[in-house]
Parts: sequence; C-alpha cells; structure tokens
Amino acid sequence: MFQPQQRGCQNRLLAALPAADFALLQPHLELATLSVSDVLIRAHTPISRVAFVEQGIVSLVSVAEDAQQIEAGLIGREGMVGVPILLDADQTPNEARVQMLGFAWTISVSALKDALEQSPNLQRRLLRYAHVFAVQLASTALANGRFKLEPRLARWLLMCHDRTASNALPTTHQFLSLMLGVNRTSLTAVVAEFERLGMIEARRGTLVVRNRPALHAVAGACYGVPEAEYARLLGRSADDKADPLETLTVTA
Repeated sequence: MFQPQQRGCQNRLLAALPAADFALLQPHLELATLSVSDVLIRAHTPISRVAFVEQGIVSLVSVAEDAQQIEAGLIGREGMVGVPILLDADQTPNEARVQMLGFAWTISVSALKDALEQSPNLQRRLLRYAHVFAVQLASTALANGRFKLEPRLARWLLMCHDRTASNALPTTHQFLSLMLGVNRTSLTAVVAEFERLGMIEARRGTLVVRNRPALHAVAGACYGVPEAEYARLLGRSADDKADPLETLTVTA
C-alpha cells in the first residue's frame, strides 16, 4: 500500500507533526479521492474513518429534521474531517459533504485512537485543532445571526480561498445560497454589487477576485478570529495568501 511521505503532505496538521507522531499514523493512511457531493460523515451514523484533507474543501452541514440545512463550517488542507472522534463521540447529527473535489489521507477510527493513546503530544495537537474548529463554528453562528449578507459572502469567499492551492473554486449559486442560508436572488444581487465596486469580475461560470484586500475590508469583523486562533495554537494561519489578485470559479 502506498504510504505518504511527510515532506510531501499538503495537509498542515500532518505536515507539522513531529516525525515520531507522523510515524504512528503513516502505516494506516490511505489516499482517497474527494468527489463533489460525496458525504464523508452521515448524520447519526457511526464514523468509521477520519480524513486529513490534502486538496479540496469539505463543508460541515447542519441538517434539521425537516431537511432545512446550512453550512456550519469548512475543512480544507488546514484540518481534518472527523473531529467528534477526538472528543470521544462516535457520531454526530451533522453531515460532512465535499464541496470542492480533491483528495485526502484517511485513517480508520481504531487506528487513530491507538495512535492517540500512544502519543499524548499527538492528542494535544489534534485537540487544539478541535478547539480552533469550534471557534470557527461559533464565528459562523455569529456571522449568520448578526452580519448582513455582504460581509458573510466576503467571509465565505476568503475562507474558501484560504483552503485552496489553486485559484479555481467550483460551486453553484444554488449551493452557495443553500450554504449561506439565503435565497438565490439576494445572493445574485450581492455578487453584482461586488462586481460594481470592482472587487470581483463576474464571468460565465467564474468569479474573478480583483481586490482581495477589499473583500477583507467588507468582511470586517466577520472574518479572522478562527484564522488567528489557528496561527496562535498550531503555528501557521489558514490564511497564507500572499497574492491579493486571485481567481475563484463559480458555476451559475
């Protein structure tokens, strides 16, 4: 079975582990393709594998009994899918759904638990990530409850772009409106306003970000708290974009 080399890992949690901790995981890591709409964790279903995302984006979606749903969090190359396992929970009422294709290193829950028992340091580091992810969930709740759509959309674009190595972000307006909990008409109006102000250029199937700092300014206090906490506890921010001129792809 092909095993990853730590120096080649794009996942920041794996790449930053001490060599001894990585060695505990390495024999059990398996490469998995992430296809759009794949469900990695189903609600109220025992979690069998944890995924360390290398490329792509996974949405943590909160789903109500009447099928209403909204995105609660994002996981990309900075994190892992399966945080409940770190907290001694075997399942969750939420769903982890792939929104951008890529791949991930996956490991069985039993193998991960064995590694955590052998290394308190590994457990501490992954629990720090669990805390950072909880901060992200709280920030999303604050954004949804207290901020207008403009800063919320700017935040979402920045967060997704933080988690991509490329400049293309495939998605749909329908998916965006569903994840943000707004109607498509309102979303389209805000996208048009962003374009009018020169922050983005809307093309067929594409949003070209012309001024990332301006998006950051629009997001304001809506964006940045989880990113700062990641940098404080894990040593490297999820937001490492050096070039303010970036491209995101959106399918209408």
